[in-house]
Amino acid sequence: MTAVTLRARCQCGKVVYEARGRPILSAVCYCNDCQEGGRRIEALPGAPPALEPDGGSAYLTWRDDRFACVAGADLLAGHRLSETAPTRRMVATCCNSAMYLKFGPGHWVSAWRNRFEGDLPPIEMRTMLRRRRSELPLPDAAPTHQGHPASLFVRLIGARLAMLLGR
Repeated sequence: MTAVTLRARCQCGKVVYEARGRPILSAVCYCNDCQEGGRRIEALPGAPPALEPDGGSAYLTWRDDRFACVAGADLLAGHRLSETAPTRRMVATCCNSAMYLKFGPGHWVSAWRNRFEGDLPPIEMRTMLRRRRSELPLPDAAPTHQGHPASLFVRLIGARLAMLLGR
């Protein structure tokens, strides 16, 4: 795949970030944290939707070294579900748009899919279906997993190795 740069913006356009290359993963997560984090962000004044209609969080995930805020970084604020939570959900304070999340010890960034412009890769998997609360039918034929599949961790480990090798 040729190197591609995808651009994402907050609802009002003041916060912009770019992601280079193919994402590690395009997925929807239904874990309790992703659902609760999305609900809390959507409850902020004037916030646009963060969650999919069925309650999942759709993300595109990149290595840290391939993801950068190019405008409005000073407008980003981190939200945690608790003081000790390892995940920070970054929100554009100008319009309360959910932008991305950073898992504390990880080497990746998961950005809300609905903030991106252009031709996006298809959803590759849906994870943590055992926590899904919706009765809506699944919107696509992507593979589903009751938990976090081993293939997810293989991709993350592969991305870390590529970073260490400078690829």
